[in-house]
Amino acid sequence: MFTPIDPLNPWYINELHIIIRLMLAILLGGLIGFEREQSNHAAGLRTNILVCLGSCLLMLLSIYGFSDFVNEVNVRVDPARLAAAVITGIGFLGAGTILFTGKAITGLTTAASLWVVSAIGLAVGAGFYFASSAATVLVLIILYVLNKVEKRFLNAKKEQLLVVRVSENSMMMDTITKRLIAQKMKIRKIEMIEQRDKKLELPEVLLNIYIFLPNGEIPWALVEEIRGLEGVHAVSME
Repeated sequence: MFTPIDPLNPWYINELHIIIRLMLAILLGGLIGFEREQSNHAAGLRTNILVCLGSCLLMLLSIYGFSDFVNEVNVRVDPARLAAAVITGIGFLGAGTILFTGKAITGLTTAASLWVVSAIGLAVGAGFYFASSAATVLVLIILYVLNKVEKRFLNAKKEQLLVVRVSENSMMMDTITKRLIAQKMKIRKIEMIEQRDKKLELPEVLLNIYIFLPNGEIPWALVEEIRGLEGVHAVSME
């Protein structure tokens, strides 16, 4: 049987409200985790739920877990102490989702979402139901809606590298550039690097073509079309 809340004691919470806050943390963390899972990110449903739930539990512990010592002499209860530790500790988990692949850094949004999820869990644990719910809605808008806007308007301005290995005696540059221009791609720079490795049966030329995609999406059909041209040995998009 649940013990009633004492309105005169801000350091006390009953079992019912503990369950409510923990379950709300699971729900809010799960909503954000579901969106991340749908987008095939490393930190998905379970990770976000656990982060939010753990943050909520630590906030509950920080506020109410040491209520027996409030009236003790020379004891100072600081509800923000464990919350500050959560914010610091979540940085290590977020760092594990960030990858540096030579040219691009990925996982920053996932790391930021984990940080926000931990803040939502702390807010739920502290009883800020409206603030945590509103933050969850805003996070979902940012992750889903702004992702569509970014792909539509911003990714087209990002430079992509098309790497093509061709035979040295082939005249593929003109053919490839015409196909790229026909797809409304802007070519910023082309590098030609001769490959005279003894292991190669025939000398090759490495074409590094720096382009801007018209809609931010990699045209894999065109990449496969270039790969099938005579004299082309390999094609990759970075």
